[in-house]
Amino acid sequence: MTGMTPPTAELEELVSLFFEQPDRLGIFSHRSSDQCPAEYRSMLAHESHMTVTVEDRHGGPVDVEILDSYHTETHYVRQIILRRQRDQRPVQYGIVRLALAALQPAVRDEIMAQQTPLGRVLIEHNVLRKVQLNAVWHVACGPRLAGHFDVASQHVTYGRTALIYCDGEPAVELLEILAPEDTFSDASSDS
Repeated sequence: MTGMTPPTAELEELVSLFFEQPDRLGIFSHRSSDQCPAEYRSMLAHESHMTVTVEDRHGGPVDVEILDSYHTETHYVRQIILRRQRDQRPVQYGIVRLALAALQPAVRDEIMAQQTPLGRVLIEHNVLRKVQLNAVWHVACGPRLAGHFDVASQHVTYGRTALIYCDGEPAVELLEILAPEDTFSDASSDS
């Protein structure tokens, strides 16, 4: 979690937390922010919480669905889908690895209760945080990701890897993949 890991190694490490065959999730190609379509760039190329970003984009709060989770002595790891509250449509897939020692017990416990999106918990507990964007990814959906987003395999979307510092300490490693924009009408009619 040093921030010095090459983007591809960082991505592979996060994906391997749940997938022995990474292509089951997707085929990833590193992109610069400039190479990312504008509608995705505005959602990914920033240093803010994705919870807030997807809520702004979709005009309302999101719920978290935990697909799988586990913890070790040092980390809590989960695979999630963020869904719009109003219709439960998926808006983001994610893999989260949290260093348990980096957060206060009340914050850790609420995250591990698996009821509230991570970003919302950190905001509500007023944890001093900084989100570091590490890389932007072009993603051709593998069968598992395609199933979560209800699209065909190889459907293209974009994602990012990021690191959240909490109270100055590297605390949360993230892979965040947006539901394909072409599966939604524009934000104004979506709201």
